[in-house]
Amino acid sequence: MLKFLRDTKSPFMVNPYPYFGYSPQMANYALFKPNRGVRDTNTGITYTNMFDAMLDAVHSAAKSVGYGDVDIVIGETGWASACEYPACSVQNARDYTTNLIRHVNSGKGTPLMPNRRFETYLFSLFNENLKPGPTAERNWGLFQPDFTPVYDAGILRNGVRPGGGLGKKWCVPKSDSSTQALQANIDYVCSSGVDCRPIQGGGPCFEPNDIRSHASFVMNSFYQTKGRNDYNCDFAKTGVITYTNPST
Repeated sequence: MLKFLRDTKSPFMVNPYPYFGYSPQMANYALFKPNRGVRDTNTGITYTNMFDAMLDAVHSAAKSVGYGDVDIVIGETGWASACEYPACSVQNARDYTTNLIRHVNSGKGTPLMPNRRFETYLFSLFNENLKPGPTAERNWGLFQPDFTPVYDAGILRNGVRPGGGLGKKWCVPKSDSSTQALQANIDYVCSSGVDCRPIQGGGPCFEPNDIRSHASFVMNSFYQTKGRNDYNCDFAKTGVITYTNPST
């Protein structure tokens, strides 16, 4: 295959996924965050991110069979924003994608391929809400199926969502969140010092009088009060950021 790619002057497309090598102890290494690094005993190189280590492993393997000159393109890479495992969170997905974009655009390359800017494709554009299988399989996107961003990795133009809407954000419950989870969110927020009087009887947001509407109000109040960080809308993975005003 590498001979064919060299003969046709085509790149070798590889799919490095630090996500699949994640462990809590190696989180910073996988997410391009400051860390002590991992030393490769064969080369003596200390890698400070798993992405570079994966690319250099591919390059080393190709070079060992005489094809180190074949160009490499990142066919896909990404991070799941929701799943059953500790690796998944909106914050981790945003950190990985943001830091990845900054890294590949820097032109620094890798220790064995310095001064390279790798053409890189993100997986994926949209969450696939109809895809079967584990939760992670449906949550790799930058956007929800309704076009609202799952998170901003620094690529939304001037903070404006596709379609021209303003960049103001709200926090609302996910559509599949259970009543029990939403009630727990209400109890938590109302015990944290956030004013919940508007959803009490006679309050301006008491109607519609149902748990989902009340949870939407208090979750958003918490999100706005605490600084509008994406992690303030996590709520044990029952909250989601939206660019559509939920009050209407």
